[in-house]
Amino acid sequence: MSKMDKTNESTGKARRIGILPIKDFAVLSYAALAEPLRAANFLAGHTLYDIVNIGIGSDAVQSSGAATIQTQAKVGDDVKLDALFVVAGGDLTEFEDRATMTWLARLARAGVQLGGVSGGPVILARAGLMEGRRMTLHWEYAEALSEISPHLLVERTLYVIDRDRVTCAGGTAPMDLTHALISRHHGSDFARRVSDWFMHTDVRPAVGPQRSGLVERVGCNVPAILDAVEAMENHLSDKLSLSQLAAFSAQSPRQLTRLFREKLNLSPMEYYRQLRLDKAQNLLRNSALSLTEIALATGFANSSHFSRSYTAHYGAPPSTYR
Repeated sequence: MSKMDKTNESTGKARRIGILPIKDFAVLSYAALAEPLRAANFLAGHTLYDIVNIGIGSDAVQSSGAATIQTQAKVGDDVKLDALFVVAGGDLTEFEDRATMTWLARLARAGVQLGGVSGGPVILARAGLMEGRRMTLHWEYAEALSEISPHLLVERTLYVIDRDRVTCAGGTAPMDLTHALISRHHGSDFARRVSDWFMHTDVRPAVGPQRSGLVERVGCNVPAILDAVEAMENHLSDKLSLSQLAAFSAQSPRQLTRLFREKLNLSPMEYYRQLRLDKAQNLLRNSALSLTEIALATGFANSSHFSRSYTAHYGAPPSTYR
């Protein structure tokens, strides 16, 4: 959990979420991001998420269809935000608005969590803000981005949360992303209420298209274990504690540990470490990241900690594997 998350939780202050729709954005991608946050406010009876629509030099942004979004601020304004999501569609290979990219970099330096939806991650990447971060985007843009920036860690998943970057494939996937974010901020029970409000009852994990895939990967169908593993997969870089995993699963830490040992012959934290090491091995195989960058991307404190854990698990240091 980030410092900003902890601060908001302790003060009860609403999170201020900026949304930057780029001309020709898809309405569905925008709505799937914004509407669950609006519904969370309604169901809570007070403001949990203060949404600010931001435009590039205009008071309204045209979607790919007939709809427009009225903006309350402009790129470059001194807007206080906890997070900003860029929602984009259309042809982004020629997007070169330097003022926007400079402003995004300034927000990143200020510690604002940056996100991209559908084609939005392309803009974050072109601004140089996805270096050393795992990411995803709509499949339509994947090949073009790989040609522009072949070194980036692009995954074909629904969404990726890697420390202070959040990327999402668009379409209906932002509903799965917001479920994960609301769970993180306000608990899994409340997040389920929000998803149920939209009859979004089959919430998908970050790494797969549907929950049945999670059952196959884990090898059991115990709901509490699946909830915990889904939280682990969503938080590979910002490692959760046992008590946080237990909260996601609506179990006590002791009960969750008992379930994991009974069904999987591992404690929750042992299983979590194995997931993170598996991801690290994949990055060793498929990326040019340094050991330090891989360590941070998979939730280890530093390269030494990562190397010790990797060697203990695989029997050889990561440098040998590479």
